[in-house]
Amino acid sequence: MPTITLRNAEKSYGGTAVKAVRDLNLEIGDGEFMCLLGPSGCGKTTTLRMISGLEHLSSGEISVGDRVVDCVGTGTFVTAEKRGMGLVFQSYALWPHMTIERNTDFGLRLRKVPKAERQERVEKVMKTLGIDKYRDRYPSQLSGGQQQRVALARMLAVNPEVLLLDEPLSNLDARLRLEMRAELKRIHEEFKTTIVFVTHDQWEAMTLATSIAVMSEGELQQVGSPNDIYDRPANRFVAEFVGSPPINIIEVEDRNASALAGLAQSYFARTYPQIDGIGSVGMRPEALGFARDVRALPKGAINGEAVVTGVLPTGGSWIIELLTQQTKLFLTTHLPPQVNDGEKGFFYAKPEALHVFDAQGKRHIGADIQLRGEADPSAEGAAIRALA
Repeated sequence: MPTITLRNAEKSYGGTAVKAVRDLNLEIGDGEFMCLLGPSGCGKTTTLRMISGLEHLSSGEISVGDRVVDCVGTGTFVTAEKRGMGLVFQSYALWPHMTIERNTDFGLRLRKVPKAERQERVEKVMKTLGIDKYRDRYPSQLSGGQQQRVALARMLAVNPEVLLLDEPLSNLDARLRLEMRAELKRIHEEFKTTIVFVTHDQWEAMTLATSIAVMSEGELQQVGSPNDIYDRPANRFVAEFVGSPPINIIEVEDRNASALAGLAQSYFARTYPQIDGIGSVGMRPEALGFARDVRALPKGAINGEAVVTGVLPTGGSWIIELLTQQTKLFLTTHLPPQVNDGEKGFFYAKPEALHVFDAQGKRHIGADIQLRGEADPSAEGAAIRALA
């Protein structure tokens, strides 16, 4: 499948000025597993429907390789059934009066695929997804996870060049969701199909995707690998949306916002005076540490006095709640914590673990360079290219 490209794609409804998707530029490569991630109403499902051909663009262009499938300027529009894409909805949309086998081969019958070929393809995909033993049952006789497999099998049987999934796991319980995530990962590796997956669940995106496109209020915020999204968020929205517990944010721009803001401002003025224009600083919970003695603090780390106000076990890890300068911070650990409520000490975070944002909420590239000890111009250029 050639690359799918969205150029300045926009979508508005009812002639209103409110746009569900604004000026979206995105490339989805051949064989890629891309997740469109964001909160409800951010435009991710609308984007998926525009790619599939279920929605017309209000402006912009969508192309598949050299073939334009939707362009407002030229009046080009290729209908959904001619785009070679398969769409799996949030609701399974199975035919209740048809057996599982008939549901699976439904698309092949519509395409008038010869019987022998049809049976071969259906048998293969049903065995791959482990539903061949249910071939004579009806959808109402299957569990939610099994129905989801049937919906996927129906799409995979017609061998679409692109598989579009609109929050297909949201109706499943926690265990089935975990099983289906593993199933989707295996399907992608086996069939080499390009997959575009819509979800608001950050863990689904992080565990499934080869690349993630984070959206907010109809605008693309960042595209990158799961590690890029988590370790180098392009702005505060991405940093705060991805991560559980969420990232700790210290507002630095307004020194009067909190005593902790003044502490952070003093730290940067003293340790990194060359960094200017800091709006806020983020610290991931797993990057925070707690020390009882000031002598145990790592050299150069941002730190402050803190009191333990809660130790919360989550099964396999612990969340420790700290109160510092009348501000709550959260840290996580996979080792049983040897601290108790009311215990006093110091929180700390090493410079390389800090996420620094400017007043507009964008990642502060200059701070990023200095905190990692890269001072030469070539390093700055490399950092800028990496974030572009």
